[in-house]
Amino acid sequence: MTSIQNRRILLVDDMPAIHEDFRKILAPPSAAKSALDAAKAALFGDEPASTAVSFDLDSAYQGAEALAKVEASLLAGRPYALAFVDMRMPPGWDGVETIEHLWKADPKLQVVICTAYSDTSWEDVLQRLDARDRLLILKKPFDNIEVRQLACALTAKWDMTQQAALHIDQLEAAVEERTRKLTQANAALQAEMAERKQLEGQLVQTEKLASIGQLAAGVAHEINNPIGYIFSNFSTLETYLGHLFEMLCAYEAAEPHVSAPEAAQALASLRQRIQLGFLKDDVPDLMRESREGIGRVRQIVQDLKDFSRIDAGQEWLWADLHKGIDSTLNIVTSEVRYKADVVKEYSDLPQIRCLPSQINQVVMNLVVNAAQAMGSRRGCITLRTGREGANVWFEVADDGSGIAPENLSRIFDPFFTTKPVGQGTGLGLSLSYGIVQKHGGRIEVSSTLGRGTCFRVTLPVDGGLSNDAQAAASSSMPLAA
Repeated sequence: MTSIQNRRILLVDDMPAIHEDFRKILAPPSAAKSALDAAKAALFGDEPASTAVSFDLDSAYQGAEALAKVEASLLAGRPYALAFVDMRMPPGWDGVETIEHLWKADPKLQVVICTAYSDTSWEDVLQRLDARDRLLILKKPFDNIEVRQLACALTAKWDMTQQAALHIDQLEAAVEERTRKLTQANAALQAEMAERKQLEGQLVQTEKLASIGQLAAGVAHEINNPIGYIFSNFSTLETYLGHLFEMLCAYEAAEPHVSAPEAAQALASLRQRIQLGFLKDDVPDLMRESREGIGRVRQIVQDLKDFSRIDAGQEWLWADLHKGIDSTLNIVTSEVRYKADVVKEYSDLPQIRCLPSQINQVVMNLVVNAAQAMGSRRGCITLRTGREGANVWFEVADDGSGIAPENLSRIFDPFFTTKPVGQGTGLGLSLSYGIVQKHGGRIEVSSTLGRGTCFRVTLPVDGGLSNDAQAAASSSMPLAA
């Protein structure tokens, strides 16, 4: 610790003789006397007298002059450690008033009041100044040793006070530095904990998604077989019905030529009872609607297979983003159709290198969230796509309830959800965030409470990964639901 020594003393008294007395007591020996002492020691072999503590004395003859000197010393960075102040200094301020002004300028200044009058009450002085720790009294006439002891003790006290203050400042700086380091370490720890929590959430979800993906592929496979039979049989049935209608037309053409009245009457009654004309119009419509229904089932099964991609071995493929979005919309139709209208605003896009099932999963999570944000009011979900340089992007925007500002920074945290218990796990957006990061992309969100939310996913066309990294990511990615 750096040593502090301040021996600067201010003498405040209206009598010049008092200043001379103080200088005789406190001023250091002259250079000539010091040289004489050294010569004497050299000639007679005496030890040189120890040099007494020297003080730097400055004089002021009125309180206002003393205040000016104190203020100047502070500006110069050379404050006084101690002031000897006379009690009565007509016609200016008295000692107490002078001390009040000095302490306003420099609260650290040590003060000794010098007085020769017994009518001065020490209790009154202390009550007025209220600073016992920096104030002493010296009665005139004073003893030289007492003056010197006061000067030594109070300047040393000033030194120690400043030393303690400096030490406290150093301790506070060290504490601040330590606190800063602890804050940084805590922030790093929190970031690591958040990252681990996110990874744990993804790992927890991985097996679930793998099972769901395998189940989806199995169901698609099992449904696809009977659907194939139905579709094949339906085509044959349409052929048979065509032949039957052709035969029916021939019968109708031959009916007028039936000679037996009873037979002709029976045919007419039967035609009326079964409403043959209506059947001839309605059966083709039923067949057409049935064919459309079977075709839709086949499309759903195909979309389910495309979505799960179990047979693709989770390989990075060049895929059509629009086709993936459309197949995903087909999967979630039942979730969306009664809550929102879907508007597509597609731009021309190149194929992108990706894990198609994972991108489909991101689309599904965003669309389902948008549908659930509608509440009881029917809204609109808009899907837009575009290209920016080496990247493509797609947006899922809704005009639903929006996200509260205090929740906006937490929506990608694992297990964070604002949905009621049982209606959300809080993993959808977290998993989507991880998938987009694996693809070297980014996912951004903007939202206005009560007006809606827009998620934008930006993906590099080439997948943003080297082949080795893609293979590693492919082996660790969860399967799509």
